[in-house]
Amino acid sequence: MANPLYTISKISNSLDNPGLVKDNQSMIDLTRLKAFIFSAETLSFSEASKQLHLTQPTISHHIKTLEQTLGVDLFIRNGNQLELTEAGRMLIPWARKLIRQSNEIKDLMGSIQQGAVGHLRIACSTASGKYVLPHLAARFRRQFPEVQISILPCAAAQMVTKLLENEAHLGLISSEMVDESMESQTLYVDTIQLLVPADHPFTRQEKVYPADIISENIISREPGSGTRKVVLSELAKHDISYDDLNIFLQLGNAEGIVQMVAAGYGIAFVSELIANEALAAHKVTVVKVEEMTLLRRVFLVRKAIQNPLRVTEAFWTFVNDPTNADILPTPFHHPPFDLSI
Repeated sequence: MANPLYTISKISNSLDNPGLVKDNQSMIDLTRLKAFIFSAETLSFSEASKQLHLTQPTISHHIKTLEQTLGVDLFIRNGNQLELTEAGRMLIPWARKLIRQSNEIKDLMGSIQQGAVGHLRIACSTASGKYVLPHLAARFRRQFPEVQISILPCAAAQMVTKLLENEAHLGLISSEMVDESMESQTLYVDTIQLLVPADHPFTRQEKVYPADIISENIISREPGSGTRKVVLSELAKHDISYDDLNIFLQLGNAEGIVQMVAAGYGIAFVSELIANEALAAHKVTVVKVEEMTLLRRVFLVRKAIQNPLRVTEAFWTFVNDPTNADILPTPFHHPPFDLSI
């Protein structure tokens, strides 16, 4: 059997030269790669056959033929149990990339003939985006019914990689990209609010200042959160650092934070889009903090390329349609602030 690195080199050559096939022995069949991916994800030929609507012998044949083509074993077979070999583990990301590129070629050719078609993948790294993006996607699909849309959760630190590797065509993020390989546009302005339990003393206080929150139990977002960055930036203007705060709990889930506040465990800064249900149930209350401008821009980003897929360009333009203004938050009730910051 060949060295696993030789296998990856062979796959890499197929990615760089997808139309260059010398003979059947060197051809890497996409159907067999798909059978491999499903088998690798489930570690079961039987389960892969169900998901791909093929017979189990067909899946087994595809895997065996692929192994012969690549010259390596991809699985260790022990009765009905499957285990990935080193070559199998190394192959997974390359196989996914090759299939993704194949689908993008189909989408590109289809878009030339039919306009916006294909599969649009949008990575979302901001909590408020989960409330805005689905509405935009639904409206877009009504206008372009031939488009499939997937909204993918993504950590902000991984956004550039997701876009460069074509795992996503567009991204939603709450900090502006400084990477030259990316371009961005402001999608909306998000308002961050201080949320407190409905019976909290702050609700009876005439005014609340930044210094007042130091002694309170605070439910905080995780490091890297856009909300956390804005709050800490504003507190720093009042000589208050993260270490000065009484952090009761740190959560990476904004909805979970709202639930903790509603249960009376502490106070928290969250996007105004997230707390509506708890506010309607009168379990929490929004308190204005004097001398703090809690606003942030949320950006739509993509690779800075000359010829994006037509469906990507269509969505990039669609979000600016005036008819979408009703679902894009605007801080009209706040004083103007410098959006260039």
